[in-house]
Amino acid sequence: MVGLPQTTNARNPGGAFDLSWVEAMTANTSAIERRTATLPGRRSLKKDWQAAWLLKAVTMIDLTTLSGDDTEGRVKRLCAKARQPVSPAILEALGMPPITTGAVCVYHEMVPTAVEASQGTGIPVAAVSTGFPAGLSPFKLRVKEIRESVKAGAEEIDIVISRRHVLQGNWRALYDEVKAFREACGAAHLKAILATGELGTLRNVAKASIVAMMAGADFIKTSTGKESVNATLPVSLVMIRTIREYFEITGHRVGYKPAGGISKAKDALVYLMLLNEELGPRWLYPDLFRFGASSLLGDIERQLDHHVSGAYSTSYRHALG
Repeated sequence: MVGLPQTTNARNPGGAFDLSWVEAMTANTSAIERRTATLPGRRSLKKDWQAAWLLKAVTMIDLTTLSGDDTEGRVKRLCAKARQPVSPAILEALGMPPITTGAVCVYHEMVPTAVEASQGTGIPVAAVSTGFPAGLSPFKLRVKEIRESVKAGAEEIDIVISRRHVLQGNWRALYDEVKAFREACGAAHLKAILATGELGTLRNVAKASIVAMMAGADFIKTSTGKESVNATLPVSLVMIRTIREYFEITGHRVGYKPAGGISKAKDALVYLMLLNEELGPRWLYPDLFRFGASSLLGDIERQLDHHVSGAYSTSYRHALG
């Protein structure tokens, strides 16, 4: 799987606001919870198959640092890890060529450092924007922040929506907001963070997902990673099925990014199985799927080391930088 050629998905152009489509979105919570509760037990990968899927997962990680004490040195180390996320010795033992992560994700202030450190690697730099994580700064400043990050070299922009629009059912306001953010991105891809843990219901998650895609989001993303509840399997199922519906009706593929709380290799495998079952193998590429994570990579590398050596190494041997 990891050796398959890279693909590039066409941008999602969005479309006109359609309130009837939004109002038609539903979510059967009990059925969704039953479906996702059984998934980990029904899908188990072992040995070489597990290693192959874990290597695939590495290529779809947005390696992230979003801390108040971020420094240029930390970002440079993160970019170095993105260039070589798995030990060359492990890759050699598995017969694999070098791989990279899907992107590096940082605050706007660190974009120039990340761009310089990633130069020539083909690894895109993603910037969190629009008053991340709350999204409550003045609208004009949020739009300007996007433009400044793009100007600094960010190829992807992770925006946060105004949760109040969802909680108040003001779907047109949400559409207009995301559309303005999409226009400010220009050639940069827009990933819309829905902050699903703060939207109240799975039905709201479905409605917010379809509105963001109508407005031109290239990805929809679960969380900022700062909420009390981040990515979950029920939320993921709702968002993935909304992506499928959008594709079936419009013909445009939109990517998916679960973020926050995914720190174990076994959990990453479950998300990949869910994605494969619901959307198919075309979504198993970095242009349509990302993990928003940092510690996840360390556990994946540790599991791959165990697959090669037969023994578990200590976690400090797989540091992020």
